[in-house]
Amino acid sequence: QVQLVESGGGLVQPGGSLRLSCVASGSIFSINVMGWYRQAPGKERELVARVSRLGRINYADSVAGRFTIYRDNAKNTVYLQMNSLKPEDTAVYYCNSEPPINDYWGQGTQVTVSS
Repeated sequence: QVQLVESGGGLVQPGGSLRLSCVASGSIFSINVMGWYRQAPGKERELVARVSRLGRINYADSVAGRFTIYRDNAKNTVYLQMNSLKPEDTAVYYCNSEPPINDYWGQGTQVTVSS
C-alpha cells in the first residue's frame, strides 16, 4: 500500500514560485504515471501535470510553460515546480497516480496566490 504526503504549499504573491513535493511511503517505481492534481474552492479536482516512469510529461494548458513536473524514483518523490504563479492557481494540490487510485489520495497542500 502506497501512502502519499504532499508538502511545500503556502502563501505567495502573483508572479512568485513554489516547489511542491510528494513523498511516497512505498515505491513509486511500479506506478507508471504519477500526476499532480488541484482542487479550487467550488470546483472539481483537475489534473495539472503528469509524468510517466520513463519521463514522458504532459501539462494542462493552464499551466504549460509555468509548471514543471519531475520524479525521482530512487527517492520515491514527485515534484512540481511552479513559477509565475497566478491567483487562479490557488487550490489544494494533490499527487496521485494517473488515473488516480482512491486509496492513494492524501491531505494535499494548500497553495494560495494573493497580493
